[in-house]
Amino acid sequence: MDLDMEPDSGRQHHEEFNFSEVFVHQMIHSIEFVLGAVSNTASYLRLWALSLAHSELSTVFYEKVLLLAWGYDNIIIRLVGLTVFAFATAFILLMMESLSAFLHALRLHWVEFQNKFYHGDGCKFRPLSFASLTDNDD
Repeated sequence: MDLDMEPDSGRQHHEEFNFSEVFVHQMIHSIEFVLGAVSNTASYLRLWALSLAHSELSTVFYEKVLLLAWGYDNIIIRLVGLTVFAFATAFILLMMESLSAFLHALRLHWVEFQNKFYHGDGCKFRPLSFASLTDNDD
């Protein structure tokens, strides 16, 4: 047995290595990777900005409603301030901000996470046409 022979030497199909083609292909993938990383980072920074907005909104409700009402000696004003603060906290901060954060996170996972797996190499979509059905029957 000849040790210099390659196992696939019976096949005559050898592609010639083209450095420029491989280089361009790798450059395109590198640019796509960098742009994807920057885009994903910016998208997740949007969630961070959302949490900052939530923090500032809660600070405003605390300082402008609860502390302002607590500055008065009247029990009615204090109860109204506490009620407004509880309503604002429960309905605006809790419900609206939770829904907003959930939708942002869902969009991020759907858009940014899915681009790692979807390649778009399936069958071409051809809508249903009755004319094509009658043509096939003839």
